[in-house]
Amino acid sequence: MRFTAIILVIGMTGLTGLGMVTLSSAGLAKGGSQMLLEQVAFALVGLTLCGTLASIDYRSLKPWILPLWVLTLGLLVAVFFFDEVKGAHRWIRIGRIGFQPSEVAKVVLILLLAQYVEAHARFMNTFHRGLLVPGLFIGLTLGLIFVEPDRGTTALMAGVTGAMLIASGVRGLYLVPVGVVGLAGFVGLLLVDPVRYKRIMGWLHPELYRESSGYQAWQAMLALGAGGWNGVGLGEGRQKLGWVPEHQTDFIFSVVGEELGLVATLLVLATYVVMVVCGLAIAANARDTFGKFVAAGVSFLFGLQAFINIGVVTSVLPNKGIALPFVSKGGSNLVMMMACVGLLLSVARLARLRGEESS
Repeated sequence: MRFTAIILVIGMTGLTGLGMVTLSSAGLAKGGSQMLLEQVAFALVGLTLCGTLASIDYRSLKPWILPLWVLTLGLLVAVFFFDEVKGAHRWIRIGRIGFQPSEVAKVVLILLLAQYVEAHARFMNTFHRGLLVPGLFIGLTLGLIFVEPDRGTTALMAGVTGAMLIASGVRGLYLVPVGVVGLAGFVGLLLVDPVRYKRIMGWLHPELYRESSGYQAWQAMLALGAGGWNGVGLGEGRQKLGWVPEHQTDFIFSVVGEELGLVATLLVLATYVVMVVCGLAIAANARDTFGKFVAAGVSFLFGLQAFINIGVVTSVLPNKGIALPFVSKGGSNLVMMMACVGLLLSVARLARLRGEESS
């Protein structure tokens, strides 16, 4: 477990460092380094939280999980009392400081579901305890995120919690109909949403919509294509000069591809794969069921969030506002991703101690 934990930390550090370098390049294009300084400040907060969680016994969090979930629900409601940002209520801002409660909700929901699975492990193959009860608190949390609206995070966490339920032993006979109905409803709501409908059409027909709803994805593909194998050079990318909107957040992978090339993007992909494998290895060796599902949930989160972001940038998936873990600009996401690493390190540390005691 020690080696696995070291690899995990190296992956987190490498991706965060890449994000800093890429944001520095983007900052030059914007004529300042404010983005980089803010990201460094959030990284320090995240590292502090990561170190704190890694040093404690993750099981000591259990009494706090339910109150944290209730508080998170309150924050998800509170966002509607703050001003919209780009047509959505996702932020709580106090002065210059702001954060997204949905990022906190990701981690709290994983903890809550892991605690539930541990308490009802013998009954997870039943409809009532295996699907209906967890479906209520999952649905309530994701429902509040959905109406912000934040469709991307809703889809992401539906996938993560669904994977956790499958791993817990919930019968496919129960999950498949619910999944089909949920997906149909999700798609139906997207189709009656003019903005999201245009995004889907831009994804299906990128050339036809490259000057409108497909503009962002089209320019991102041009950036990736311009990078070739080795990139045009750090700081030399042109697409970030106003051609790719949100290039510092949702579409930062296109900047990496253009300036550092295909080799760098493949290394980024490999890093995420290694981190997911390390997380699942920690889950497999966890000391208890709670730790097993905390580690598994966090690993699913890393993998699925990276897959969605990169899928959007490469036009494999329709446009969604999902950050690239550890790399994209965004304090809330960076802090909570680092907190997730801290949880993994805590699970790994206790698993290692158990191994040493038994040897």
